[in-house]
Amino acid sequence: MRRKIPPTTRGVLEIDWPLFGELCRALALKVAREYDPEIILGIAKAGVVPGVVIAAILERDFASMVVTRAAGDSLPVLVTGPPTTVRGRRVLLVDETCDSGHTMRLAVNETRAAEPAEVRTAVSFKTGPFAPDFHSFETDKFIILPWDRDVILDGQLVTRPDYVEYLKSTR
Repeated sequence: MRRKIPPTTRGVLEIDWPLFGELCRALALKVAREYDPEIILGIAKAGVVPGVVIAAILERDFASMVVTRAAGDSLPVLVTGPPTTVRGRRVLLVDETCDSGHTMRLAVNETRAAEPAEVRTAVSFKTGPFAPDFHSFETDKFIILPWDRDVILDGQLVTRPDYVEYLKSTR
């Protein structure tokens, strides 16, 4: 599912791999200082990337669940719920960005239904009113992530067509 760029975006912030790595390390440190999760649960697709990095840094188990949207402005729906291994364990639920909180709220509710000991939330980028328990960076800009910038079209790796104009404005 492609993220929809708001027509009235307040700018674009392109994140490269080195910065993303630093933000994951910072987020893992914030979590470690206040919480001791037993399992990191990444929200697929994009939340899996920071989730697995944080799990590796914290040396914790990793699992994922899948939440998607039919269209960029529709409400999220659950595709695959959390694994049964979250039962009775402290869970850190990770996504890449959080704006309205619709995806995170759905993921939290589904995770709580699996009866963990505790659930806390973390995102790489807080971009709106929803307040996760942990975040590494807050901005009102549209985020272009390093794994989301390029796609394969007609057998060639190219910048996503819907990002080209926005990327020109950041250069």
